[in-house]
Amino acid sequence: MDLTLKVWRQADRKSKGNFETYQIKDISPDSSFLEMLDELNEQLIREGIEPVAFDHDCREGICGMCSLFINGRAHGPGHETTTCQLHMRKFKDGDTIVIEPWRAGAFPVIKDLVVDRGAFDKILQAGGFISVNTGNAQDANAIPIKKFQSDEAMDAAACIGCGACVATCKNSSAMLFVASKVSHLALLPQGKVEAVRRAKAMVAKMDELGFGSCTNTGACEVECPKGITLTHIARLNREFLSANLKP
Repeated sequence: MDLTLKVWRQADRKSKGNFETYQIKDISPDSSFLEMLDELNEQLIREGIEPVAFDHDCREGICGMCSLFINGRAHGPGHETTTCQLHMRKFKDGDTIVIEPWRAGAFPVIKDLVVDRGAFDKILQAGGFISVNTGNAQDANAIPIKKFQSDEAMDAAACIGCGACVATCKNSSAMLFVASKVSHLALLPQGKVEAVRRAKAMVAKMDELGFGSCTNTGACEVECPKGITLTHIARLNREFLSANLKP
């Protein structure tokens, strides 16, 4: 496959960025999108051009690092897939592919396609944990939990914190991310002790960091690579309202 790539280049967060156009040839349709970017960087190095900076780690769809906007979609044209799981067979020979970083005020660009998602870490530090000393690991059935609750908690816990929900949302809202972190703890007995403080603290930190409000367009659910649903946002709203009714 021969492709035209329009890649966002930005030296640092203070510099003004712009798109640069590159031609790349003989790409295998079986290559992953990140492998294609590897080949592009090898080509740029041979030509004496600085390679494109982009995030990646596990390349197995579980780390959430590969935060790219591809042809106007978070993680590209695949459904419930991360950028590293996207293969070049989703594109056609001769295609032009536009590659950008996440576009959100709370995710400033560090360089090229790399953004600072430290805001998510700050939200988690505000309350996305339990501080109960449980000692050694308990036996499997020591705390009985209904099957549907444990399944739903695991669905919420599948969130990898990639930020696709924020990048896709017209308001740059982090509600789906926060909801997944609140929801999976709210469904389990271990999360009940700090439930009131957790919901208030995480929502307050989200607002403080400049994320927008949720207007329920559902774009976040559509683009989430792990299929996190709006049901969890509904639970976050209930947890938050309930927390504010308590002293």
